[in-house]
Amino acid sequence: MKVEQLTCTIGAELIGVNLADAVHDDDLFTEIRQQLLKHRVVFLRDQPISRAQHVAFARRFGELEDHPVAGSDPEHPGLVRIYKSPEHPAERYENSWHSDATWREAPPMGCVLRCVECPPVGGDTMWVNMVEAYARLPDDVKTKIAGLRARHSIEASFGAAMPIEKRLALKALYPDAEHPVVRTHPETAEKVLFVNAFATHLSNFHTPDRVRFGQDANPGAGELLRYLISQAYIPEYQVRWRWKPDSIAIWDNRSTQHYAVMDYPPCHRKMDRAAIVGDKPY
Repeated sequence: MKVEQLTCTIGAELIGVNLADAVHDDDLFTEIRQQLLKHRVVFLRDQPISRAQHVAFARRFGELEDHPVAGSDPEHPGLVRIYKSPEHPAERYENSWHSDATWREAPPMGCVLRCVECPPVGGDTMWVNMVEAYARLPDDVKTKIAGLRARHSIEASFGAAMPIEKRLALKALYPDAEHPVVRTHPETAEKVLFVNAFATHLSNFHTPDRVRFGQDANPGAGELLRYLISQAYIPEYQVRWRWKPDSIAIWDNRSTQHYAVMDYPPCHRKMDRAAIVGDKPY
């Protein structure tokens, strides 16, 4: 395996690897996992694997989960089809910086995404290192956010465009999850800035030591949350990947966010994604 680092802070391409071999080769899988923890997202080209092999490889990390809004492959549960087409130009749910499914009590630990079809130009995906984003925060901000928690909502994101009855039914199935603003990575013990587009508000900000009067609560918490979410926008923490058919990205959902660039209509973009069940952030 040759490892080609793509930026100073995040991302590497793995060259000379057949991902199908890693389904059965323990040493190869262990090396891929080590590179994932080191670089946070790893990429591979020219991987014409089947959907069954895609699922089998992803399951080496853990059990897979479906998505309540995006459709899954009927023959391969856990393999979510993210298919964009000119017939549905309004589907832009990916077009924001986010960690997958943080509206769950236990968001995914990571994902394996394979490009089935993509436009000749455009449709890139970007990832950002949220360990670096936390590490570079000013010390006074780190002190301010220690112990803070945020609510993450599927209702306010995927559910926003639904009729009210359907939206409330979705929220009943997936109530807002509350996570620490700064989580600890369960394998590396690194501190991670853990707020993104699914975060709606800080749930324990309004305390006597932070708020002089009631009117302070909303702008104070809201401005701080917006500032924290904006740390993902800094190019020095990012990597950008240009897709080709049979390219694969594997990312650590606990320490990164990603952004699917929506610059390619009216072309098709078809991706298969396997999300691995994670644990509750702490």
